[in-house]
Amino acid sequence: MGERIPHSDPSKANCNGIEIVYDTFGEFNAPPLILIMGLATQMIAWDEKFCTQLAAKGFWVIRFDNRDTGLSTKFDEAGIPDGLSLMWARAQGYPIQAPYTLRDMAEDTIGLLDVLKIDRAHIVGMSMGGMIAQIIAIYHPERILTLTSMMSSTGDRQLPLPRSDVMGLLVKPQPADRSAYIEHTLNTWRAVSGTGFPFPEERIKQLAVRSYEQGLNPGGKMRQLAAMLVSKNRTRALKSVTAPTLVIHGEVDPLVPVELLRRT
Repeated sequence: MGERIPHSDPSKANCNGIEIVYDTFGEFNAPPLILIMGLATQMIAWDEKFCTQLAAKGFWVIRFDNRDTGLSTKFDEAGIPDGLSLMWARAQGYPIQAPYTLRDMAEDTIGLLDVLKIDRAHIVGMSMGGMIAQIIAIYHPERILTLTSMMSSTGDRQLPLPRSDVMGLLVKPQPADRSAYIEHTLNTWRAVSGTGFPFPEERIKQLAVRSYEQGLNPGGKMRQLAAMLVSKNRTRALKSVTAPTLVIHGEVDPLVPVELLRRT
């Protein structure tokens, strides 16, 4: 039996004027590694076994619910944008209104680092979380040890869009009914998964059940989508990043085409 890895209970931190809920794995005096999740996905999608493995490698692992997700502050008073209208406006080059931006979400992460008294951290982001991680590397280079951008994008609007069937699921609001939500989650994860590995249906179903029981925020998905769509093209700014960087992507990713990896 290996040594047991400490796992904290969820805690609340006042960051950037809102509350962010987080938990940690490993010893607090180890090099910090912060995990930033993607669109409308709670921190528990960073699998506990994965977080424990990272901690066993000598990191203090921090995962958290982005604003408008899970147990962190929700922005229900801002209303729920229509996903199809957002995508149409983006395609036509029309301005999009968003209650907050990815830059705001990056500042949430910096605020969490401040609360935890972390000067610099390894920053790991997945999908939308990768975009947030890139923004941190651009605007807060003094806070970052390394950057890992997973299945993400530079925000260049000239690059390919997700596959059409995946796009349909992307702009569809999360159902409020338990059974419908679980089915929607399974359909979404199945659609965005590649073909190289068996689909982990039972694990995704368990994640959906936990997410539902922890508390849904159907409008948060659309508000986060709006934040992504108003985000500026980071291609030029990313050339200034000097932190050691790892870019991870799947060759047959139907949600984030591999061309976006090459641009990153």
